[in-house]
Amino acid sequence: MNKLMVTLLCGISLATTLNLHADEHTAGAELKPKIGIQLYSLRNQIKQDTDLAFKQIHDWRIGTVEGGRDLNGLTIDGYKSLLKKHDLKLVSVDTSYEELRDPPIAAVYKARFYDSKFATFYWIPHDESGEFTIEQAKASVEVLNQAGKLLKQHGIVLQYHAHGYEFSPYQNGTVFDYMVKNTQYAQFQMDVFWIANAGVDPVRLLQKYPGRFSSLHLKDRAEGTVAYENGLADPESNVALGKGNIDIKEIVEEAKKQGIEYIFLEDESSRVMSQIPESLTFYNNL
Repeated sequence: MNKLMVTLLCGISLATTLNLHADEHTAGAELKPKIGIQLYSLRNQIKQDTDLAFKQIHDWRIGTVEGGRDLNGLTIDGYKSLLKKHDLKLVSVDTSYEELRDPPIAAVYKARFYDSKFATFYWIPHDESGEFTIEQAKASVEVLNQAGKLLKQHGIVLQYHAHGYEFSPYQNGTVFDYMVKNTQYAQFQMDVFWIANAGVDPVRLLQKYPGRFSSLHLKDRAEGTVAYENGLADPESNVALGKGNIDIKEIVEEAKKQGIEYIFLEDESSRVMSQIPESLTFYNNL
């Protein structure tokens, strides 16, 4: 074998070895979840000019959104066209408890229309001045399982976004524990603000139920904010990521370990237009 052939073979062997190691490194790497935004954050801007609000999201270099509950006078086709115009992918479409109960096929059609991976609802009807009872939780689990099974058959993941009122005591745990353990066909979405607002550690809850939270809402909570367990809070207690009392970095690290694919920024404050860019910078630098 001549020297040229030996050199070529050695080069091929070395390149193959390096590629194998690169593939192994990539396979073992923990990827940071894709960043998106819950459109409720820009609810006031969207009401004024949906086209301009969507452009702003695009200008922030965000391509993934969650929402679609309020079309603001547009037709569903017009709304979808504006999303496409600004290269926005509606990964998670909003639904409701009532829509999922009476009947869930409407949520299926809506999610398929937008080609959404998730259908997400955010509130279970109950007396806000009283406790969210185990009886209400059991009825909710029934809805989650029936609707979740139908959506799953059509390739859609149903998510329930907890607001904190679900953590009242039940047996040796909480009502939320009951819901997670008895829900078979749906997943949960963790809003770290509302979990912390209920006095629960978001990281510990993620670790307690690995694989049950399919996406997160990421927002920070001002120092000194009073905790309420009824799923209510002052919107102005929303602050830019890294400016509050929630350990965002540790939460993102745990999300990476669990392979959570999507994180949605949400900001309910009147300072959303200045705080979202701050939150993006913080997240991108993690």
